[in-house]
Amino acid sequence: MKETATATFAGGCFWCIASAFDGTKGVEKIVSGYMGGDVDNPSYELVCTGQTGHAEVVQISYDPDLISYDALLAVFFRQIDPTDKDGSFMDRGSQYRSAIFYHTREQKQQALDMIQKINDAKIFKSPVVTEVVEASQFFPAETYHQDYHKKNPAQYKYYQTGSGRQGFITRVWDAIDNKIFEP
Repeated sequence: MKETATATFAGGCFWCIASAFDGTKGVEKIVSGYMGGDVDNPSYELVCTGQTGHAEVVQISYDPDLISYDALLAVFFRQIDPTDKDGSFMDRGSQYRSAIFYHTREQKQQALDMIQKINDAKIFKSPVVTEVVEASQFFPAETYHQDYHKKNPAQYKYYQTGSGRQGFITRVWDAIDNKIFEP
């Protein structure tokens, strides 16, 4: 049995982050859930209050022989505004913060290096505020949140566009020289 590795990212609504990784070569499993809080087995309704400390996250199982952690970081950063400390697009609150939950020291260093590259490229007027924190217990989200973009494509597309996320991606990430994401 081949070995897989785990990556966990928070970037606002987990539906949008999950869809960005869907179909990526080497990504074997994507599970939406919650991490970083202090309540056991939180529900979506509880996390949405912003009172639990959790962030909406996606936990990714991937084959490191087919995709590098740096490549996963590149996919992740291209989905977010890493300078917004108060949430993501129309989703406001700490539960929608951007964060990289590292599982190894190497992942931590790679995340910090990527943040430095983005800051050095001066894409944004403000520095990257995406948190880099050690992974804690992961709680899978309710079944209806899993693969939401596949189960409800029209609603998902409306949300992604209406939230401002897609416009930001087009205006910022698609308009720059993405060489900062090359090794």
